[in-house]
Amino acid sequence: MKKILVTGADGFTGRYLAVELQRAGYEVHGLVRNAAAGNVEGVSALHAADLSDAASLAKVVQEVQPHKVVHLAAIAFVAHGDVEAIYRTNLVGTRNLLEVLAQSNAPLDAVLLASSANVYGNSVGGVLDENTPPAPANDYAVSKLAMEYAARLYADRLPLITVRPFNYTGVGQADNFLIPKIISHVRRRAPLIELGNIDVERDFSDVRNVVQSYRRLLEAPAAVGQTFNVCSGQAWSLNDVLNMAREISGHDFEVRVNPAFVRQNEVKTLVGSRAKLDAVVGEVPEIALRDTLRWMLEA
Repeated sequence: MKKILVTGADGFTGRYLAVELQRAGYEVHGLVRNAAAGNVEGVSALHAADLSDAASLAKVVQEVQPHKVVHLAAIAFVAHGDVEAIYRTNLVGTRNLLEVLAQSNAPLDAVLLASSANVYGNSVGGVLDENTPPAPANDYAVSKLAMEYAARLYADRLPLITVRPFNYTGVGQADNFLIPKIISHVRRRAPLIELGNIDVERDFSDVRNVVQSYRRLLEAPAAVGQTFNVCSGQAWSLNDVLNMAREISGHDFEVRVNPAFVRQNEVKTLVGSRAKLDAVVGEVPEIALRDTLRWMLEA
């Protein structure tokens, strides 16, 4: 049975990925920051280590001897207030992990790094593919692009796969993300929701689709050395999402723009091309956004 080490296994994406990998027959090991993370479904063992502590990381890798690694651990909220922590975790922490893996004797055949479609920045239209020049518009995006460049230093020593997921959501995502915030208000039957930028369009996927794509990439030798968008290929306006939530729930509500929530460097339109992904892993049956919203509302 092949072993997979998943960093951030107790996070939103990690919990779904662990189940996906276990169902596919892998022995899943989770790397978490806090030993008190508790049980994570699908994970056979949890290992505590901070990305800033190379010695602890090396100890875990030596113990697990993974065949594959998925690096999800990161500060993933664009508006996170501590800029230094964003770079310390997303850039320096990733480099620490890569250095440990490169120096290890683990039988690695795939190391998947989660970057972000935010690296593309303020695109004003069209479909973004992997050749679109990066133009990050906030510190989170800069940290992820810097991580990609740091990873290139290890390209000749590690079987790297880089993914740039567009927006995705599902049951269990924190309420400071857009769709969970909307769902939370609707579930409480709140009469009013305050949002920031509402003139935005996003490519939304279901987290269950995303982790299936990650698993397929890990199993595709042709993926090594490549960068992939992970997306639905369809853009939905925020008004589309709000109207679907109204229709599914039968609950109407007022939407008010709160200037305090408006991001100065907000990316206006993000929609991705999944042609490269489909060519390597085949088409993943897409869960419709309406079905994702219904799942979240009824959870």
